[in-house]
Amino acid sequence: MKNLLTGLLLTTVAPLALAQDFSAAPPLPDFPQFYETTEYNIRVDLVANGLSNPWAIAFLPDGDMLVTERAGRLRRIKNGQLQAEAISGTPEVTITVLGGLLGVTLHPDFARNNILYLSYAKGHEDGKRSTTAITRARLNGNRLENRQEIFVANSWSLSPTNFGGRMAFGPDGKLYMTIGERQEEHRAQDLMDHGGKVIRLNDDGTVPADNPFTGRHDALPEIYAYGVRSPQGLAFNPVNGDLWENEHGPLGGDEINIIKRGANYGWPLVSFGVDYDGVSISDKTSGEGLEQPFMYWIPSIAVSGLSFYTGDVFPNWQGNTFVGSMIMGRTPKTGHIQRITFSDEGVPLAREPLLMDLHQRIRDVQPSPDGNLYVLTDQNPGAVLKISPQ
Repeated sequence: MKNLLTGLLLTTVAPLALAQDFSAAPPLPDFPQFYETTEYNIRVDLVANGLSNPWAIAFLPDGDMLVTERAGRLRRIKNGQLQAEAISGTPEVTITVLGGLLGVTLHPDFARNNILYLSYAKGHEDGKRSTTAITRARLNGNRLENRQEIFVANSWSLSPTNFGGRMAFGPDGKLYMTIGERQEEHRAQDLMDHGGKVIRLNDDGTVPADNPFTGRHDALPEIYAYGVRSPQGLAFNPVNGDLWENEHGPLGGDEINIIKRGANYGWPLVSFGVDYDGVSISDKTSGEGLEQPFMYWIPSIAVSGLSFYTGDVFPNWQGNTFVGSMIMGRTPKTGHIQRITFSDEGVPLAREPLLMDLHQRIRDVQPSPDGNLYVLTDQNPGAVLKISPQ
């Protein structure tokens, strides 16, 4: 796909209004709800409610769904019903304003081995710092067995946010995960720090011999790409196998990046955004040896989950990308989903907002094997919603 920089000019910057509640969202309406989009009339149903900041979703081969709650619980949705009892055996997590139990992804051979992976905020023994970690376990009924912590990032920080934690298995069978720079900008360019990186691991947590920095004394071997800020979504393009990552900019400059082996994505050396007080972070938007974003947003939409649609339920959406949004331009109650369309050459064409009328912070949006879309709202209580044709 061709790189294309898209965005609106930011002409004025308002100082951050500290009194605003950026997590605010109105109560959900009665369901089902019906909406008209450019391609389809859609129906939105409530699958589950009362979750504590749901963060990620995974679909099991038997039709069940797993949902993580930042509060540290892993929940199962069976036959469309949220099971009252959480799955036992999850790791101890550190709960912060944006930390806790984060991602869940299945082993490529889950149907045979029942192995899954959880990412989470892990606390330090000093009781103050935290980092991002991965645990691997076998799902047996309603409990996790043989749980093993296979990776702990060297990104310890007092910061309560920018953990990353999105995971995806690649066509190569390797596990990829994002790690945020923990609100410490310099970490993203430091190859001896996992903060601000995309890492690549074998399925047991060991380091692949062909990682780009393996064998170097001045770089951590798990690093696959660097120079990212606060990554929120990670997915492989099913058409060509490219790895896509999206991330929060500061005030403006949310990005989608196509992640390449060993590449530097520029944070904080270059940015299309400014700091929250309006002060410039960098006077450059490009630089030699730095990858440009595939897309960017000004103002920011607070990007969240990222996915590609390949199902048959919405045939006109095949090949589209879906990105969650938690808030537009620091304006509360503006979260939604963006459906991104492309030309035959892979150039982004249109961004259609969906579910704007719900005014919810959207944490993740993922297509299920049956072709419907499932959506997580980032609230406490939060919900699981289902989008299907009307």
